[in-house]
Amino acid sequence: MQQATGQLLPKFGANLFARPRTFAPVTNIAVPGSYVLGPGDGVQLHVWGLADFGAMLIIDRNGQVQVPRVGALTLAGVRAEQLESVLRSHIGRVFQNFELSATVARLRSIQVYVVGQARQPGTYTLSSLSTLINAIFASGGPSPNGSMRAIELRRAGRVVTTIDLYAFVARGDKSQDVQLQPGDVIVIPPIGPQVAVTGAFDQPALYELKPNETLADVLAPGGGVPVLASTQVALLERIDSLAQPPRQVNQVALDAAGLRTVLRDGDVLTLLPISPEFANAVTLQGAVAAPLRHPWVPGMRLSQLIPDPEALINASFFVRQNRLVQLLGGPQGGPQALQRHFAINAEAINWDYAVIERLNRQTLQRQLIPFNLGRLVLQRDASQDFELQPGDVVTIFTQSDLRVPQQRQERVVRIEGEVAVPGVYVALPGETLPQLIRRIGGLTPQAYVFGTSFKREEVRRQQQQNLDQLIARLEAGLQAQGAQQIAQLQGLDAGRAAALMEAQREAQRLQLVRLRTLRSNGRVALEIDPRDATLAALPSLPLEHGDHIVIPSVPGFVAAFGAVNNENTFVFRPGRTVGDVFRLAGLTPEADARQAFVLRADGTVLASADQSGWFGGGIEAVALMPGDTVVVPQRVVGETGWNLFLRNARDITQILANLGLGLAALRTL
Repeated sequence: MQQATGQLLPKFGANLFARPRTFAPVTNIAVPGSYVLGPGDGVQLHVWGLADFGAMLIIDRNGQVQVPRVGALTLAGVRAEQLESVLRSHIGRVFQNFELSATVARLRSIQVYVVGQARQPGTYTLSSLSTLINAIFASGGPSPNGSMRAIELRRAGRVVTTIDLYAFVARGDKSQDVQLQPGDVIVIPPIGPQVAVTGAFDQPALYELKPNETLADVLAPGGGVPVLASTQVALLERIDSLAQPPRQVNQVALDAAGLRTVLRDGDVLTLLPISPEFANAVTLQGAVAAPLRHPWVPGMRLSQLIPDPEALINASFFVRQNRLVQLLGGPQGGPQALQRHFAINAEAINWDYAVIERLNRQTLQRQLIPFNLGRLVLQRDASQDFELQPGDVVTIFTQSDLRVPQQRQERVVRIEGEVAVPGVYVALPGETLPQLIRRIGGLTPQAYVFGTSFKREEVRRQQQQNLDQLIARLEAGLQAQGAQQIAQLQGLDAGRAAALMEAQREAQRLQLVRLRTLRSNGRVALEIDPRDATLAALPSLPLEHGDHIVIPSVPGFVAAFGAVNNENTFVFRPGRTVGDVFRLAGLTPEADARQAFVLRADGTVLASADQSGWFGGGIEAVALMPGDTVVVPQRVVGETGWNLFLRNARDITQILANLGLGLAALRTL
């Protein structure tokens, strides 16, 4: 069968014997009235009235029990439902005016034999309540070569019953099951003829045949002809010893006549699936209210499939609208939740392009027929109202699916701070930052143009990627440096040096953990002229979807961080320089003033090396602007592993400043 089908098909019903112990007979249930008593059974007897006694009566080998004060009584062969009447009649010969109760309190064990093609043939001691099916499961069921359809129960040299396990497996039919008696022999004969059923069938397997069984009989245990199988044709592979070669393939229909086909040993029946094609359907998918298959009718056109703009409103839009109240009021609410809401809802329809996908039946090639969605739905342009054919797939895109020209993109931006009307706006085609501010009323008198924060999502992703790569390179460099230093350890001080290096590595590890927690905010340095406080100072930067602009008021402070005695903020005074901040904050002995830099309020960085000789006095002569931050790194002495890390950390500080991470990064380092 495996050679013919390419599959290792299981025997139908074989999985039922994977856990045979689950079919062990239950012994703690009430004994049925039809149960026949025999040697070894125990009867609990209680008598009250003029006679008052009780006893456990065990049926002996002769089938008798000894009733106290009455005498011997034969109970073997008595059914459980007759037990009380038999005892009452026997005791009534001696006593009068009494009542009694009698129950089967202990069941005997019986011994049966399982022979033939069983998984574990042998002698089995079972409860007297056991049936033929219980014994079959106790033996592990038929072996791979054993029959499941002609298992015999022999008693006293004759066949009591023959059970077909297919009826039990498929329908739960136990009409052929009988209760066992001591000495019964269960015979599992060799397996009979088999056929394989595969393909579009719920239970592909090997099925054992009875004489003259038809195709319908074989499919019945597996649920009959599946609804997803083709009834027009099925493949029947048959071995004909008179043909050359002997293997033949025939076609048979799964109709009434075909289901009466008599099968033979070695047949392989393959059911073919129905075609997944819909005969009268067109599919509408993408950015639509209901992406579904719709019934096709002759002469159907696009306007019938998309009758109005309402058909393009996705239900998730209204779900997000309803959830907005929860977002704004919850722990994740606030302006960020509102911004996320607008960002999601800005998935605008691409009105310029949609497409019909069609299969050309003559060439069997896929055709793509584009059309202008806006002209079809909004302008009712008949030239775009194409006729549909069965099987067509109509796809509607959003602007994020296919990026449209910038002039036609819908860009939602958020602007806050010192502007006339802060809010969330849809930028006009090609609109720049200064143009948007003018459109919403301009700046307030308190606006600090130099400190404008401009954040962009695409920039944030790129910055974060660069930061992650930088940290990975730093980690690799530290590991290589540590390995080199370990190789150079020697002499009496090697142990002390190793301990010091281990402490340094632990400190480096903690610093790297902190670095990995840094996240870029996507700020773009606008490089604004600090002397120009007008709207014209802002660059004509075209706006993109998701941009976030904050124009602060004029701050009244400057700050100092790093290797200073007083990490603090100081009141801004016109003309205050970096050198003034050095004196106010106080440089530590480890401070490296030559490597100091200024993080400007506009996001740019002024490094000490870049200012050498400028303004007549290097970095110390640089005049500060409101909101500037002076950063003083520590001096690196020697090139130990720890100093290497500090030097790299200082470099990372400058890079993070350029990335717009600001004071959060500086505090971390």
